[in-house]
This record gives sequence, structure tokens and C-alpha cells, in this order.
Amino acid sequence: MESKNRQLFNSQFTVEKYHEMQNQIAKTFDYAPTFRIAETPVFIDENLKKQLFEACDQIIDFIQQPDFLEKTQQALKYNFEVPNEDQHTTFLAADFGICEEGGEIVPKLIEVQGFPSLYNFQHNLFDHFVETYPFLENYTPFLTHNNKEAYVQFLKDTIVGSEDPKHVILLEIEPEKQNTKIDFYYAKREMGIPLVCVTEVFENGSQLFYKNDAGEAIQIKKIYNRVIFDELNLRTDLSLNFDFKKPYDIEWIGHPNWFFRISKFILPDLQGKYFIETTRLSDLKEVPADLENYVLKPLFSFSGTGVVFHVTPQDIAAVVDKELYILQKKVHYKPIIQSPNGMVKTEIRVLYIWPKGDSKPTPVLTLARMSRGEMIGVKFNKDKDWVGGTLGIFNL
Repeated sequence: MESKNRQLFNSQFTVEKYHEMQNQIAKTFDYAPTFRIAETPVFIDENLKKQLFEACDQIIDFIQQPDFLEKTQQALKYNFEVPNEDQHTTFLAADFGICEEGGEIVPKLIEVQGFPSLYNFQHNLFDHFVETYPFLENYTPFLTHNNKEAYVQFLKDTIVGSEDPKHVILLEIEPEKQNTKIDFYYAKREMGIPLVCVTEVFENGSQLFYKNDAGEAIQIKKIYNRVIFDELNLRTDLSLNFDFKKPYDIEWIGHPNWFFRISKFILPDLQGKYFIETTRLSDLKEVPADLENYVLKPLFSFSGTGVVFHVTPQDIAAVVDKELYILQKKVHYKPIIQSPNGMVKTEIRVLYIWPKGDSKPTPVLTLARMSRGEMIGVKFNKDKDWVGGTLGIFNL
């Protein structure tokens, strides 16, 4: 990592500056994010950046194999299939734990998702860091675009295109209650699209509609999908006036099927330096003798739900649908970020956007999460500082 940059940042850091940055973020929409924002960006050097790109290229090569749809069709059978699937995912996010192997720093793939992440918040978070620490103007959060304006236009072209933004909705389950609400606010501001709850969509024949603030029925022509189906399945209290399984006259921007196809479902098939030994529980021939070095995960869950970190043979035996779980070898994150009081672990998520017609996805931004706990995640980092969500930045 960039030790010189880290020293410069730490020399300028104060708790007061951190609180002021939090206040500035909250003032933007009169709303303070409910997830913890870390005190610092992550400085990513050229070597780590190169490794992240190499790993992501290997993932992209795998999902571009001619038989990928056939290989992942079972993932839809375990869940459900939405009509009008497009040729490839619109969004791709790959999470890498930063580890040490053979004395060198190596990113190891933890998760991969064919689903959107904080595409609108991350570059705005960088602006707040620059406002607080002006020397950060010499860095960039962008992996491809030269500036914020070019990136936002690229994102808007992908999601809205030539359509009137009022006919393009960001679809979510009660968006006003989601942890990622700050990202939705920026999406509405930067792209002009409304935020619509799944309960507010209704059908009329083969068309879908929502009502605007004036109570007028507006036809939906594109859906920027942010619905997590794990959550939707649990929300038996919600009453929907349309059916995801029906073929409507709409275009999905981020088709729901890719949420299942590009997921933990494909981890056992990825082999190499940047990938972790992963076995579908249904393919497990015998329980490893060193089971303490493994973690048990459900294939289709979000934000760590259902993960068993300290696995026992009884945990494995208790799984009824073994084809829906994986056993993954643990990786040991290397505490690599120097904080004012100790070293901190990190995980880097590389974000891609794949417009229709492009031969490959375009890398755009990163999301980083910092941790002092046993795992990355809120419940493992309660009451700790220099932890939480942030972003990676690079030398210009």
C-alpha cells in the first residue's frame, strides 16, 4: 500500500476533521448515513491495482465463456427466473480481502455480484474527503474516467440513456428505510430518476406504472433494479401489484437473473492465485480434518446473512439443502492500514459497469471496507474507530 501517502494523511488527521466531514455529508440531503463511514480513504498502489485488475479479468473471462448461461441455469432454478434477460450483466462487483501469502500482499476474492453497488455515493464521498484534506486533489477515485462529470455521464447513459428520466425508476423495498439510502438520494439528484418502492408499482396489461408526486400514473419503461430478493422473500408483509415472473414491456437495467448467476454460485469454479478453495457442500466427499480453517456460507444471501464462521461437523450435517451451501477456506486478512492506534484490515470491492453493446465491462470505482474485527462487517466492529465503509484512491 502507499506508505508515504498514508503518513501524510495521518499527520493531518484529527477527530474534529472527521466529525466535520460527517456533518458535511449529512447536510447534503439533511440525512446522516446509517452505516459507518471510515475515517480515511485507502491508498492503493500500482502493484495492488494491477493484481486487482488481473483477478477481475479472470472473473470476466469466466463469465464470458460460451457455456456460462448453461452452467449457471441451476442458480435460477434454486430461486426464480425473471423474463426478458439480457445478454450480460449491467453491473459487476468483486470483493477482495487483502491478504498476505508467501510474504507478499495478495488480493483474494471473497464475493462476486452481478448487482449494483454504491455507484452514486462513492465519487461524492471522495469530494468530501478532498474538501476535508485538500492534498487529496492529487489523487483520483476513478479507474477509467478522467473526472466526475465524465463518470456521471457514463453512468447516466447506461441507466437512463435517451429515455425521459420520469420513465426510469430506481426500484427498491422501502427505499427510505435502506442503509444505502444515501446512494439513492445521489442517484435521484444526478440522474433525475424517482425512487419507487416495490409496493408502489402496478400493472396494466403488459405495462407497469407508478404514481408521481402529483398522483399521475406514469409508465415505467426502465427499471434500475436495487431489490435484494433475499429481503423480498422475507417481507411477507408486503403486497405487490405486479409479478417479477411476468414478461412486461420494460427494460431491466441490472436484470434480476444476474443477481443469481454471478454470485457465490460460481466461486467453486474459479481457480488460481486470486481465488479461495471453495466446495459446494453437495460435492464435499469428506469433512476436512482442519475444519477450523473453513467457513460455511449459504449461496444466496446478502451482507453475510447465515454465514457460520466457526464451523463444526454438526453444522455441516444440519444443512438440509447441501447444494445451496459452500464450504470455503478461510483467508487471513493482513492488517495493512496504519491508523493512529494500530493496524487495520481492509477489503476492496472493484466496481464495473457493462453497457449494452460493449464487449467487456468498464472498471469505474472501488468501495473499501475497513475492519479491526474477526470479519469485515458491522457486528464484528462495534464501538471501534478507523473501521467502516470508504473508497480506494489512486495517484493521478
